[in-house]
Amino acid sequence: MMRNPSEKYRPFPQVKLNGRRWPTRTIERAPIWMSTDLRDGNQALIDPMSIDAKLEFFEMLVAVGFKEIEVGFPSASQTDFDFVRKLITENRIPADVTIEVLVQSRQDLIERTFEAVEGASRVIVHLYNAISPSFRKIVFGMSKEETKALAVQGTRIIKECAAARPNTHWIYQYSPETFSMTELSFSREVCDAVAQMWCPTPDHKMIVNLPATVEAAMPNVFADQIEWMDRNMGYRDSIVLSVHPHNDRGTAVAAAELAILAGADRVEGCLFGNGERTGNVDLVTLAMNLYTQGIDPGLDFSDIDGVRRVVERCNRIPVHPRHPYAGDLVFTAFSGSHQDAIRKGLAQREAGTVWDVPYLPVDPADLGRSYDAVIRVNSQSGKGGATYLLERGLGFTPPRRVQIEFSHAVQKVADACGAEVSGEAICALFRREYFDALGPASRADVSTLRFDGRHVMLPVSTIADEAHAQRVAAAVAEVAGVAIEVASFETAATAKGETAVFIGCRIGDQAMRFGVAVHANAAQAVADAIVSAVNRGRWSGRKEVESEAVAA
Repeated sequence: MMRNPSEKYRPFPQVKLNGRRWPTRTIERAPIWMSTDLRDGNQALIDPMSIDAKLEFFEMLVAVGFKEIEVGFPSASQTDFDFVRKLITENRIPADVTIEVLVQSRQDLIERTFEAVEGASRVIVHLYNAISPSFRKIVFGMSKEETKALAVQGTRIIKECAAARPNTHWIYQYSPETFSMTELSFSREVCDAVAQMWCPTPDHKMIVNLPATVEAAMPNVFADQIEWMDRNMGYRDSIVLSVHPHNDRGTAVAAAELAILAGADRVEGCLFGNGERTGNVDLVTLAMNLYTQGIDPGLDFSDIDGVRRVVERCNRIPVHPRHPYAGDLVFTAFSGSHQDAIRKGLAQREAGTVWDVPYLPVDPADLGRSYDAVIRVNSQSGKGGATYLLERGLGFTPPRRVQIEFSHAVQKVADACGAEVSGEAICALFRREYFDALGPASRADVSTLRFDGRHVMLPVSTIADEAHAQRVAAAVAEVAGVAIEVASFETAATAKGETAVFIGCRIGDQAMRFGVAVHANAAQAVADAIVSAVNRGRWSGRKEVESEAVAA
């Protein structure tokens, strides 16, 4: 039984703010967005991104529309340093995009940071130091004056380094780390001292970024903190007021929205909320929340599945199927009454009118999703039962996306026979759909397979991993004369100790199709799953194989 929390935890103190204005305001325009996926998000990964992964992520962020991107901590990581140099020396930074780099208040680290960004046209140099009582006392053993002096000293060094490089447009950003747990008067004192050293002007503003490094209070308290700083901070007309919410209480999105109402001009965060502990604020959800209120967010998520694929590939973290706007199941209606309401809403909708479809807060088409997916692909009331029967009959559990894909075939059978489909019939249908799919490819052995009668030599491997699947797909693609992309790869052990492999492939410009195979030899299972996926694709001249309706 949990102990009495009043014996261990103290309530967060409320902010004394008379006549608060944020509760009566509405958001009328999008904030300045700053993605910290490549820095804050990257440092939270079990396996940090490689330079190639960071480059892919950076180019996706540019395509989405981000104009400010924190690209790394070059003084702390050689990979980050080399990545920043690559962006600059290879002219990969668009003219309207400003890169940002993080640094601590130490001269050697600041000088190293300026080496990294040498030659860039526009750079935000981001200095931070923790200022809250617990950090002053426990972590650093510093007084208030020493804490403030550290921030001012770092600002002075950055100012001198910037002045020595007049060909770059320098923007200075200061973050009082742990702001949300710091006395407001001291936060203002430190930020004012830093601004006094930097001397911003209305034409050349600096950024003051106020982080909820650990989300410690309700979002309305954070909004009070931001409005207090907005009212009382010096140099306000020369400052871009930014926030950096974390999600420890699960309310980062609400905190960010209320902070905008309270005076914040800018929001830092990550796509899909990646970051330390419970993550940074989710910029996708924030942007799409504005979009559904008729406000242009300035970010393009019209191919949200494509964005998600890049993020999942680079972060190696799946986006939850219930994640707002982007999850596989967010437009899914399992309930028959929900399906009925959605169908009626879509049927009665007139083009050019305000969106008003029951259960759908946003038009799936605006995110690159189809209406068929809303009504059919993600409306599978029988998916759970079918999966349970597969577990019992075949001895493994397909991944959720395979379950959703396979439910199409189950639904066809159920619609055709109008009766219950037995466990034996479902297992037979699964074998027919995946193991026995007809097409140009056929199984051979672990080292070869055939495509339209031609032998394809496969790379040698004894393990079933994504890298091997990519190599096998590349070998088939060379013979087939069409691009084959392995977009999804998962394995599972069967009840018999064999390896089940589930591979999602895109063939040319087609939608993803899954291939499934089970074999005692893991490498053979990979090859067989590629065969399954290829044969389930739409090849020229191939007859579509219709599933037979097998009833109980």
